[in-house]
Amino acid sequence: MRNIVKLTLSIILLLLLSTTPYAQDITLVGPEYGSLVIVGGGRVGDDILNKFAELTGGKDAPIVIIPTAGGGSNYDENYRGLNMFRRAGFTNLTVVHTYDPKVADTEEFADKLKDARGVWFPGGRQWRLSDAYLETKTHKALFDVLERGGAIGGSSAGASIQATYMVRGAPEGNTIMMAKGHEKGLGFIRNVAIDQHVNTRNRFNDLVDVVNKYPGLLGIGLYESTAIVVQGDIFEVVGTGNVAIYDKTREVLPDEKPWFELSPGKRYNLAERKIIN
Repeated sequence: MRNIVKLTLSIILLLLLSTTPYAQDITLVGPEYGSLVIVGGGRVGDDILNKFAELTGGKDAPIVIIPTAGGGSNYDENYRGLNMFRRAGFTNLTVVHTYDPKVADTEEFADKLKDARGVWFPGGRQWRLSDAYLETKTHKALFDVLERGGAIGGSSAGASIQATYMVRGAPEGNTIMMAKGHEKGLGFIRNVAIDQHVNTRNRFNDLVDVVNKYPGLLGIGLYESTAIVVQGDIFEVVGTGNVAIYDKTREVLPDEKPWFELSPGKRYNLAERKIIN
């Protein structure tokens, strides 16, 4: 009976994906090349930063920091968000920022990413990132970083922006999960919605409504100081906390929560939607 139910749910998923607004090709959920480091906010530990350095080619590799989500009036080499990286030993850091999508759509601005081996999005409000960079030449340049084997990372808002479906995108406030006109993320990881701070802000139930409305999406809820490191369709949990998975294709018994959790060291196949170990 369990197998029949699972098969039926899989068929339903395929049908729903054809109508889900942000569904794309599901043969590859993560990036074809390069890596993603997606952090749930809070303190970003050395284990996560060292992994990011490894994926970008070392702490002397050129790293671009894009702090646009923070909403500050200006960002330069004195941006205090660089201190986290400097303390960890990163030596080649560049700040790139604009709120103007017309600027982000110029070759001159996008070229600031042409030598980057890594890009990092700090926290703030993710709608500022989508408003500034979505479908611009800079957006393409970000994909180019991955295509040449680099890594894109981010925490809090910098986590949610990496998915195709962007939660908490309403400029009016971050308690609104599904905001019309602000639901599209940068799409480095496909058919996924990513939430953050789920443990410290008691957000465990918030992704339930999203995957109920869009059953083709996989929901990923990140604890603070916790990351998923994504390569292709596989991610590994790194950090101090857990990752909650919301999967409408999974059979949930009446006494179960509508999500399950993965602890540090666990690996998960995003395409097959199953735990590897």
